[in-house]
Amino acid sequence: MSMPTPINKAMSPLEWAMLLTLSVLWGGSFFFNGVAVRELPTFTIVVCRVALAAVILLAVMRIMGQRMPWDKRIWAAFLVMGLLNNAVPFSLIVWGQMHIASGVASILNATTPLFTVLVAHVFTSDEKMSAGRLFGVVVGLVGVTLMIGGDKLDTLGLDITAQLAVLGAAVSYAFAGVFGRRFQRMGITPMATATGQVTASSLILLPLMLFIDRPWTLPAPSMEALAALVGVAALSTALAYILYFRILATAGATNLLLVTFLVPVSAVLLGVLVLHEVLLPAHLFGMAMISLGLAAIDGRPLRLARRGFSLRS
Repeated sequence: MSMPTPINKAMSPLEWAMLLTLSVLWGGSFFFNGVAVRELPTFTIVVCRVALAAVILLAVMRIMGQRMPWDKRIWAAFLVMGLLNNAVPFSLIVWGQMHIASGVASILNATTPLFTVLVAHVFTSDEKMSAGRLFGVVVGLVGVTLMIGGDKLDTLGLDITAQLAVLGAAVSYAFAGVFGRRFQRMGITPMATATGQVTASSLILLPLMLFIDRPWTLPAPSMEALAALVGVAALSTALAYILYFRILATAGATNLLLVTFLVPVSAVLLGVLVLHEVLLPAHLFGMAMISLGLAAIDGRPLRLARRGFSLRS
């Protein structure tokens, strides 16, 4: 078993590039889901997403000559990861969005990095909280709120249970980020970890889908809806989770879940480029705040500024 790679407190250019790519993949899931929900219920989309991703990843592993581990201890960890990273948060967010606006849900979900900083501080030895990280997370959260629309906060407190459900999803994602670090120590590759997680998620969510959506009663979906399912499974799930576990292995949970701040940016930019939506001043100001928050968390710009100031003096 290989020795685990030390966690990088400041991400490398390659890790930042992978994080940006991950944000685009997850930002693109809004487009695919927007097409699919016109014809299919929520749990059917979610199960098709993770199950098809599992099939794709298993096929890729076979082509690459890689084998899935079959140790019971490893599969128990896959099941826990599937619960924390897919089954629990997906279900909570889906239920929450039945009662609150999607904008409020997006802002509440953007608290994920804040919870991750706290969870990582308590349960890890090498991702302790710092003033810079905490400041950066708060600034980034303000930026997300500005991008999505601060007026959405007017409805906070109107449906506490649903809002607590979405916050519960953010907490679950935070624990998933910290829990998922163990796979590298267990010698499991990012490809195998991604495959194991979505396979476990499929097994957990399938009974829910059969009980709630009764898919055998649904009309056959169109080719457009089927293409959207393939897109969200192949790009926003299979490829995205390979990147997710690759970043987690070297950059840590706190850095990885900064992607929550970048997803709204990617979604807005994709809307401008693909759907010709209007880029508002609030979007630009929100992006600037998110950039400032990310810089504060990374710490490198501040260190360079201090170094330049000391050289001058």
